[in-house]
Amino acid sequence: MILCEAIAAAEIRGHKMDSTRSAEEIGRIVIVGGGTAGWMTATALVRMLRRKPEVVLIESDQIGTIGVGEATIPSLHIFNSLLDCREDEFMRRTKATFKLGIEFRNWGALGECYYHGFSRVGRDQPFTRFHQHWLGMRQAGQDCGDIAEYSINNMAMRAGKFARARTDVPNSPLSDIRHAFHFDAGLYAAFLRGIAEANGVTRIEGRIVDTALRGGDGFIESVLLEGGQRVAGDLFIDCSGLAGLLIEKVLHAGFEDWSQWLPCDRALAMPTASAGPLTPFTRASAHKAGWQWRIPLQHRVGNGHVFSSRFISEDEAEAVLRAHVDGEALAEARLIKFCSGKRKKMWLKNCVAIGLSGGFLEPLESTSIHMVQSAIARLVEYFPDKAFARADIDTYNRQADFEYERIRDFLILHYKQTGRTDSPFWDYCREMSVPDSLRERIALFKSHGRLIRENNELFSEENWLQVLMGQGVRPERCHPLAGQRGAAETAEVLDDMRRVVRACVEAMPSHAQYLSAMLRQNANQAEFA
Repeated sequence: MILCEAIAAAEIRGHKMDSTRSAEEIGRIVIVGGGTAGWMTATALVRMLRRKPEVVLIESDQIGTIGVGEATIPSLHIFNSLLDCREDEFMRRTKATFKLGIEFRNWGALGECYYHGFSRVGRDQPFTRFHQHWLGMRQAGQDCGDIAEYSINNMAMRAGKFARARTDVPNSPLSDIRHAFHFDAGLYAAFLRGIAEANGVTRIEGRIVDTALRGGDGFIESVLLEGGQRVAGDLFIDCSGLAGLLIEKVLHAGFEDWSQWLPCDRALAMPTASAGPLTPFTRASAHKAGWQWRIPLQHRVGNGHVFSSRFISEDEAEAVLRAHVDGEALAEARLIKFCSGKRKKMWLKNCVAIGLSGGFLEPLESTSIHMVQSAIARLVEYFPDKAFARADIDTYNRQADFEYERIRDFLILHYKQTGRTDSPFWDYCREMSVPDSLRERIALFKSHGRLIRENNELFSEENWLQVLMGQGVRPERCHPLAGQRGAAETAEVLDDMRRVVRACVEAMPSHAQYLSAMLRQNANQAEFA
């Protein structure tokens, strides 16, 4: 269930709880760990559950958070709307910039570049999807341009332009613009903490040193802090990050290792001073044993090198990172070790793992914060009472597994479908076997350009289209019905689409101009408020 539906369900359920509260309802929720995941969870629960249980969040200033997930996808709009948060204010508080998509450099082959934008690609035509008509024209020898020319996000990224979507012109590409954000994760967590505490969340400072389990069923009864304080609860939410303090170290949920398909197991993160134009996209540049992110914020640039320790040493990886940043380093590079995969059960007994405690998928498509949102929405949809019904828990886990597996496949696609032959790492990726679900999807696209989306999975047909094409996958034929309209008429329609997109992009301000004007207006409003 998507987040907005979950919010509605929570509000309906909340009204019922107001009038029918019983001793079987959850009285206290204990969230273990802060950071983005912990404070998002705390804030959402106190805002979404009308009959509020007590919410306690335990975190220690001695334990740092990864805090490098600074790029998002458009679904964050839904979460921020839950907070009644004005977008301009959110951006000011978190030093955010706008994001239209991701630029991929050197993934298909060295020297190649493509964009994965958030907006639609073209407009669907009679009989079948837009890209099928484009493929048909290309296969007939017609020059109809690059497929990116039909996406306003893609073309705006190339030009360094930005504007918010125009809802007043529904038939214009300007209405198709979809944006996300780059922001400072530490500032976002602090922003959320303020909202959460104002709504009744209690923060407890301390390190957990022991956990008490209930006799008979092994449910978590309480956690013991280093100073001797014991914190009991009915529902425990593990936001402790990769450590999986409760879900793994106490309840032993087990871990499903996907490193055979996603071989990177290290990341070096390093902030640098701002330099160069303020781009409206995340950049992902492939290197000989991994890839590097570049995320522009208002006050700095976030950089990181994700790599496989099987194919490059940590010292070499840091040298690669430093050689490819475009500003002065503001801190030393920080090493993060990980294994791609997920817990075998993300909800076990009375504990739910949210965020990195539930699983890790590298930030190649900026999905980490979305997956926190999704887990929160799923928890609200199946919010338990003290009976913790097995059917609810099983359904939660099944839906979480599906989401992780489909995102996993999308990430693997970037590695598998490469033309690079310049290093052992890329040879491994190109030759590795992949999950059947991905193999079948690639085969379906190669045969007739067909794309599928099942059970409201995160990535749409257009997301898959852009990455498949960008990675060099070309269908052998188009859909048999794509030529029903006639070549001349189709060519005219396609030419008009490209022309209108170009005109819209030309009229847009640069990303830096738009952001500066927005911040200036926001400052003026604050001054006269």
